[in-house]
Amino acid sequence: MVKSPKDSQVIMTELVLPNDTNVFGNLMGGRLMYWMDIAAALCAGKHCNTPVVTASVDNISFENPIKLGNAVHIHATLSRAFTTSMEVHMKVWGEDFINQKKYKSNEAYYTFVSLDMNRCPIPVPGVLPETEEEIKLFDGALRRRQLRLILGGKMKPEDAEELRALFF
Repeated sequence: MVKSPKDSQVIMTELVLPNDTNVFGNLMGGRLMYWMDIAAALCAGKHCNTPVVTASVDNISFENPIKLGNAVHIHATLSRAFTTSMEVHMKVWGEDFINQKKYKSNEAYYTFVSLDMNRCPIPVPGVLPETEEEIKLFDGALRRRQLRLILGGKMKPEDAEELRALFF
């Protein structure tokens, strides 16, 4: 079975309240990562229709802070599925209602593994990208996966065919 990324897309919105902020009145990074993990898990779970667990979080880059009273919009989209794992790409936007301004806050990739009721990994449906952006994310996902595996000590650099093709 193969699914489109739009079939499992999640858009989650939160309001930044005083308890969510640091001493500068900005949303704390840990709180945002918590919300992102929820959005990404919903996306991955919708794709495979099974329980999922977070396997890795990488490349969270913070571009702009999100202020107290602003909204946070998290767009989670499945970029690629492998055998039992899935990569979820997220874009995060802040929205200042008073100044009527929407701005990009950050972007990240989370990886999830699909589990059966015995907590054993099980195969997931494939992904068929449709838009130009979905194709770009899909194509880059294998390189990102190989890099994660190398950094995690689960793959030797010389075995990373997709990454080696970039340099040699």
